[in-house]
Amino acid sequence: MSAHILKFKNNTELVKYIDDQDVQFIDFNFTDLRGKWHHMTIHSNVLDSDLLKNGIFFDGSSIEGWQAINESDMQLMPDIGHVVTDPFAAQRTIKIFCDVYDPADGKPYNKDPRSIAKAAETYVKESGAGDAAYFGPEAEFFIFDDVKIHTEPHHVGFQIDSEEGPYNSGRDYETGNMGHRPRLKGGYIPEAPVDQLSDIRGEMLTVMQSMGVAVEKHHHEVAPSQCELGILYSTLVGSADNIQIYKHVVHNVANSYGKTATFMPKPIFGDNGSGMHVHQSIWNKGKPLFAGDKYAGLSETALFYIGGIIKHARALNAFTNPTTNSYKRLVPGYEAPVLLAYSARNRSASCRIPQSGDSPKAKRVEVRFPDPLANPYLAFAAMLMAGLDGIANKIHPGEAMDKDLYKLPKDELAKIPTVCHSLRAAVNALKDDHAFLLKGDVFSKDLIESYIDLKMEEIELFETMVHPVEYQMYYSS
Repeated sequence: MSAHILKFKNNTELVKYIDDQDVQFIDFNFTDLRGKWHHMTIHSNVLDSDLLKNGIFFDGSSIEGWQAINESDMQLMPDIGHVVTDPFAAQRTIKIFCDVYDPADGKPYNKDPRSIAKAAETYVKESGAGDAAYFGPEAEFFIFDDVKIHTEPHHVGFQIDSEEGPYNSGRDYETGNMGHRPRLKGGYIPEAPVDQLSDIRGEMLTVMQSMGVAVEKHHHEVAPSQCELGILYSTLVGSADNIQIYKHVVHNVANSYGKTATFMPKPIFGDNGSGMHVHQSIWNKGKPLFAGDKYAGLSETALFYIGGIIKHARALNAFTNPTTNSYKRLVPGYEAPVLLAYSARNRSASCRIPQSGDSPKAKRVEVRFPDPLANPYLAFAAMLMAGLDGIANKIHPGEAMDKDLYKLPKDELAKIPTVCHSLRAAVNALKDDHAFLLKGDVFSKDLIESYIDLKMEEIELFETMVHPVEYQMYYSS
C-alpha cells in the first residue's frame, strides 16, 4: 500500500471527489497550543465550494489558551492540499488539515500552531539562509493493557499493567505464564516472543501509510512495552502534520487491540523514557547546506545552526519538553541527552551528527532532547528559529565532545551546560530568551504569553498536588 495524500487543485475538484466517492462526513482538523488534535465534522450534504472557500466557524474561547469569550468566533480554513481518509471512522470520512484564521482581520490566527509553522518556513527564505527546511522526527511511545489514574484529594496515584512488564514474571494467567518478556532496560529490538507488540506496530505502519505518511520501519524500544515507528523526513509543516497522524493512528490502533498507548515521556519510574529525536537540515535550490569539510563532514552553516540550538536550548525546552513529566526523563542514566554538546558518535550529546556515508544529501543534525508530547508545529518552528539565529549571528558551538559524557570527571562535566531540569525552569528561560522567536513575526508575544500562562497552570497543579512518595518519605517523620 503506497503513501497517498489527497491533493486537490481547487474546491470544485474536492467537492466532486466527495460526491464520486460517496464520502459521508468531512472532518476539519486543527491543533491546539498543547499539540492536541481537534475536529469539527460536516455532513457532505451541506459541503460545497462556498463553504470550503469561507471555512467554518467555531468557538475559540473553548480552546485553552486561545480567545476570550467576547471575541470567541474563530475560522477553520481547509488546506485542500492535505486531505486524508480516516480509516477508523464507521462512515466514509475524510480529514482536512486546517489553519485557524481570525475573522476580525481575515488573517492567520497568531496562536494557531500550524500557521506559525508555515510562517517559520517562509522565514527561512526571508532570512537568506536557504529556501527549504527538512525535519525527520522519531517519536517513541508505550503500549499498556490497562491504566488506572486517581487524583482525588484522598486517593492519588496510578497503576499500569502490560503483559510485557517484567513485574508480571510471576503472575498467574488462565493460559499460563509463558515467561517471555523484556528485562528492565532490556527491550531494544528483541525477537518474538519476547517482543509481543510487533503485529500491532506493523498494523500502525500500514494504517499510517494509508493516510499518506511515508513509512520506513518499526521496532521495540529499550523499555518493556516501549515502541518506535520510523517515518521518512519531510518539510517542517509536512513532518508536523505527519506526527499528528502518527499519534492519531497509534492511539486508535492500540485501542482497537484492546490496549492503550501513551506518549508520556516518562510513564515508568526507573526505566527509559520516550523521546522524539528530530533530524534537521536546510537546503537551497536543491542543494544540502549542512554538508561540508568541517567536523564530521559538516559545513560551517551546520555548525552555526547547532550553535543556535545550544544557545537557546533552555528556552526551546518550553516547547520541545512541554510537560512536568518531560523532566522525569531528562535525567542522567537513561540515555537521555541532558548535556548541551554535539558529537558524531556520542548519543548522550543533545545534538548528534548521524552517520551518512558519502552522501551530502543525508548530512543533518539530530536534536535529541525533545519528547513526543511536544506540539510538533511549535517545537519544530522554535528549533528552526534557534538554528537560523545561530546562522545569522555565526554562533559557533565550540569543540565537539566525543568522550562518554557520563563518565567525565566532575570538573569537566561542570563546564558543560545542561537542558532545564523542570518545566518551571524552562518557562522562565522562555520568558528571558524569546527575541529570536519573534523575528519575521513567526511567533508573537501574545502567543508566547498565552503559552506561558497555559504551562503555569500545569506547573502550579503539579507543584501543589500531594505525591504518594511524600507519604513514603515523610509520613512517619
